[in-house]
Amino acid sequence: MPRNARRIAEKVRKIPSRTGLSYRDAGVDIDAKMSAIERFSSLARETFNRSVLTEIGSFGGLYDLSSLRMKRPVLVSSIDGVGTKLKVAFLTGRHDTVGEDLVSHCVNDILVQGAVPLFFLDYLATGKVQQEILESLVAGIAHGCKENGCALIGGETAEMPGFYAEGEYDIAGCIVGAVDRAAILDGSKIRPGDRVLGLSSSGLHTNGYSLARKVLLEMMRLKPSTHVPALGRTLGEELLAPHRSYLNLLKPLLGKAVIKGMAHITGGGLTDNLPRILPEGCAVEIDPGAWRMPPIFSLIQEGGHVSDTEMRRTFNLGIGMVLVVSEADVEGVRKALERKGEKVPVIGAVVPGDRRVIYSRSLH
Repeated sequence: MPRNARRIAEKVRKIPSRTGLSYRDAGVDIDAKMSAIERFSSLARETFNRSVLTEIGSFGGLYDLSSLRMKRPVLVSSIDGVGTKLKVAFLTGRHDTVGEDLVSHCVNDILVQGAVPLFFLDYLATGKVQQEILESLVAGIAHGCKENGCALIGGETAEMPGFYAEGEYDIAGCIVGAVDRAAILDGSKIRPGDRVLGLSSSGLHTNGYSLARKVLLEMMRLKPSTHVPALGRTLGEELLAPHRSYLNLLKPLLGKAVIKGMAHITGGGLTDNLPRILPEGCAVEIDPGAWRMPPIFSLIQEGGHVSDTEMRRTFNLGIGMVLVVSEADVEGVRKALERKGEKVPVIGAVVPGDRRVIYSRSLH
């Protein structure tokens, strides 16, 4: 036997024997995970409808599409996360709103194509299962699903010790919805002369938190518990305000051929999201003075000396959803939404151009 091999063999013989090594010894508590999943199941069942054919814990979720009243149903899917808004949840110890954020973001992403949600699946990953935190997260997800009429039919809870910092986690969600093929909204009918309507956001939603945290928490040295008079509440309450879902507001207008296109204003702001629905030969001229920018955005801009251009490409600035309608349909759509208590400013118009957003004046 070679000398090096002999030395290694001797070292191995000197290692004290140990029996009964378990997955828990490596940092993964299967019992705690299964207990958490059982508690999740009762929350998920509250979102079920007659189309759900499986229980939580199945290898795959089954959903019966036969109840869809559509001539040519098309499935629409989207997947997303919450981003560094989770860092605010970690700081405050409040975890219910980010679960709702996850659902609302995904709902809005398929709504812009005219789809209504059918079912949702989540992914939760953490270094160590903490049942209270995970239950709060799933309760928020289940609440978001119930509010939007979709079933939470499954997901994955992954415990990965050493991968996440203590007390931290990540979440993601996948949504599947449906739209009748004839009612798909793809922006292809948008033409110069159409008007752009804006629907208010409930705050930052789930985008721009890396910059917001840099300015508010590091540069301005504010704490989540700090009461900010301009906001009328604590900074933490403002930053954790749930991402707004527009489904119930807009659902009555779907399929009526009055909306030519919709854009969910997420990362990239109006600048990068509106061009995604514009056909060739069209641009959009926006008047930022047509709506009031909420105080949180002014606080960030002034505290970090952030330029207008950077603000427009990072945040929604108070407009979370945009509708494009013909000039003839503007008043009808506005009145339908205003009857539900929504203020609907005309924030711009479609003009000839190369699929970009033109701002007609400064933010101030």
